[in-house]
Formats: sequence, C-alpha cells, structure tokens
Amino acid sequence: MAPRANWKGFLRLSLVTCPVALYPATSDSEKISFNQINRTTGHRIKYLKVDAETGDEVPADEIMKGYKVDTDSYIEVTRDELDNIALESTRTIEIDQFVPRAEIDDLYLVRPYYLVPDGKVGHDAYAVIRETIRSMDKVALARVVLTNREHVIALEARDKGLVGMLLRYPYEVRDAGDYFDDIQDVKITKDMLDLAKHIVEQKSGHFQPDLFEDHYESALTELINTKMAGQPVKPQARPRGDNVVDLMDALRRSLGDSGKSAPAAKKSASSGAAKKLAPAKPARAKTRKTAPGQKEMLLPIAGNGAAKAKEEPAKARKPARSTAGSKARKAG
Repeated sequence: MAPRANWKGFLRLSLVTCPVALYPATSDSEKISFNQINRTTGHRIKYLKVDAETGDEVPADEIMKGYKVDTDSYIEVTRDELDNIALESTRTIEIDQFVPRAEIDDLYLVRPYYLVPDGKVGHDAYAVIRETIRSMDKVALARVVLTNREHVIALEARDKGLVGMLLRYPYEVRDAGDYFDDIQDVKITKDMLDLAKHIVEQKSGHFQPDLFEDHYESALTELINTKMAGQPVKPQARPRGDNVVDLMDALRRSLGDSGKSAPAAKKSASSGAAKKLAPAKPARAKTRKTAPGQKEMLLPIAGNGAAKAKEEPAKARKPARSTAGSKARKAG
C-alpha cells in the first residue's frame, strides 16, 4: 500500500496543467527504532513543551513563532503573515527551466520523491510533460513548497512516471576549500598508482544494491532476539586497524590478501607479511553487558505474553531479514 502523499497540487508546463501527488521515494520506517523508558516504572517517556525559564508546561494555543534578534529579544511572526508571503508554488509545481542532468552537482541533491497523477483525470497532460522531459534527455527545474518552505525540485522521467529530487540552495552548500585547502600535495609514483589500480580492477563490479547489507541493523535484530529469548548477551570484539608504515608495502600486501596475483614486477610480497596487514573482518556492533535489573524491567513491558516467552523463545517484532551475504551463499 502506497504511503500518504506529502503534497498534492498541480504540475504545470506553460499552459499544460495536471493534478499530481508527491510521495517520498525512500523510507527509514523499516529500520529498528527504540523508545525511551523509565527504568523504575517501565513506562515510556513523554515529552512536554515547557517554558525555558519557569519550567511550566505551555498550551499549544499559547505558543507562537519568533525570530531571535539577540539574547532575550524575539520578533513574533504570525501564521497570517507567513501565508501572505506564500508563493504560488504552495499548490503548483511550476517548471521554470530545463537543464542537463550532468550539470547538477551531487552536493545539491537532498532526497527523491515520486510524482504521479492524482486521480483519474490529467493522465494525458502528465504523459505529455513526462515524454517531453524524456525526449530532450534533460531534467526540469521547478519550485514546490513543503513544510512551509519553498524548494527547488529537479524532475526527470523514470519508467512510467516522474522522479523529483529536492535540491539545496547555494547558501546550504559549504565551500570545499574550507576543508580541502589544508590537504598536503603528495607526489604519487607510477608504481604506487599501478598497484592501486590493480586493486581497483580486482574489486570492480556492477552496482547491485540488493547485495548491500546493513551489518548494524542485522546486529540489532540479533541482539533483540537474543534478549527476548532470555539468553545472555556476549560482548563483541571491535575490529582493530594496523599502522601502515610503508605505503608501497601495504599496497603489495593488499593484493596478497585479496588472493589475486600482483603485476609481474610486484610479486615480492611474502605470504607471512600479507597476513600481518590483512584487514580485520567486520565486527558486529559492540553491545553492553546487561545492566542489573534490566531483565526484570523488560518482562512487565512485554505484557501478558511474558509468561509464554519463558516457555517458547520469542522473536523480535521485526523479523530478522535475510542478509545479502546469505542470499549470495545460497545462490552459490
């Protein structure tokens, strides 16, 4: 089932208009999340809006928006004043310009959305706009208001629909020079570059996101299942890095560790040395030992099912998903 639309309005190219809806193309809801719990009572923590000085809770109808001028001074901005300066893009995505996709710096990309026709009408106009963008091999720059702020959105054709990518404004992108100017200029020898290229060639492949594995999420699922089954949690060792003294030697040993042969002139690395600098295997996230009284705290939270959990080990609410690595092993 598709999620609720973040925005509904009209997509317009000059005099061609159609009703559309904007949906988030990505989601974090599948990730494991936690609630904050009162250790003594086992109840969830509730957040209140309180006066910073008096500590008293403030009702919603007494809360206003204010822009900070100095330490103790604010300028009130009302809802009506904000509505008065709202632009037409509050209900219309107006296409202003078409540009080559390659000209959009990735630093300006924020998040993707799916833009689809809203309702049974307007499919013809939608198709005209979509195919125009597709045939010109460009993206359409437009404006849209989300959460009371106007954003620039880049629209491009994707399959039967349109994908809109929110873009940052120039003032939101930091100058790379502030971070890169202090990086030292290092002279790289041809031998080093050849070895590094050989490593890249051995590790080259194709972009297959289905093979991505969230190791931390898998470790969280395993931790929760272990605790729900009443089993002890064993701390995991953290991976340790090795100090690299000779960069050339490290490159040679990296090739040896990968099980691939180095170029003819680079086969002098010994197998023993290769093992010494072999990269450590990824370790699961380190878990803390169970705190005193923690198990007793968890049982009442589980409700009436706590007694049953003792007889039959429970599973975490979120079932442990099959990892990409296990899929690959099964396929082999």
